[in-house]
Amino acid sequence: MTGAFIAIEGVDGSGKSGVVRHLIAALADRGHDVLGTREPGGTPQGEALRGLLLSGADDAWDPRAELLLMTAARVQHVARVVLPAVAAGRVVVSDRYAGSTLAYQGAGRGMAERMIRDLHAAMVDDLWPDLTLVLDLDPAIGLVRSRRRLAVDAIDEGRFESLDLPFHQRIRTAFLAQAAAAPDRHVVVDASGTPDAVQAAALAAVERFLKR
Repeated sequence: MTGAFIAIEGVDGSGKSGVVRHLIAALADRGHDVLGTREPGGTPQGEALRGLLLSGADDAWDPRAELLLMTAARVQHVARVVLPAVAAGRVVVSDRYAGSTLAYQGAGRGMAERMIRDLHAAMVDDLWPDLTLVLDLDPAIGLVRSRRRLAVDAIDEGRFESLDLPFHQRIRTAFLAQAAAAPDRHVVVDASGTPDAVQAAALAAVERFLKR
């Protein structure tokens, strides 16, 4: 069986985690060997960095340090998780990948896209997903959803949710620009509907890709 690397991207609160869980279960039911993972995270080292990057005050990290830590977590993730799994014929479904770095540290923080892409090329041999689903949602709606979830579940990962709406609007614009620039590797999914509808649309897109 041929392996594949699929990333799920989108603004905070767009339903990525639910889509990832649904895809893992549905693809496994269809006979695929599926691995779910996330960024930052996916390895013990990446999870430790996740705790540092997603919690605390927004000014805890200089944007350059934030970029390097995100990249360090990705180097571990790609080397220890993604590449071995794909080589073994598994379908890897990741909650975020480098598209988020271009959106958050690039468009959001104002760091140069060329520098981010050059760093990505040097550190992970320019590995990009075979397919990226962009869950598209008005950030004003997404932020309400995400902040509510963090509060209800008592999760200390709200560092980016603490930023203002214009920051998150830049994120959305960046994701849509990435999809428009590489339509052969991206599918934009309307994430404004019910969770069931969004998950069904995401699964349909992945199934179309896997049948190519």
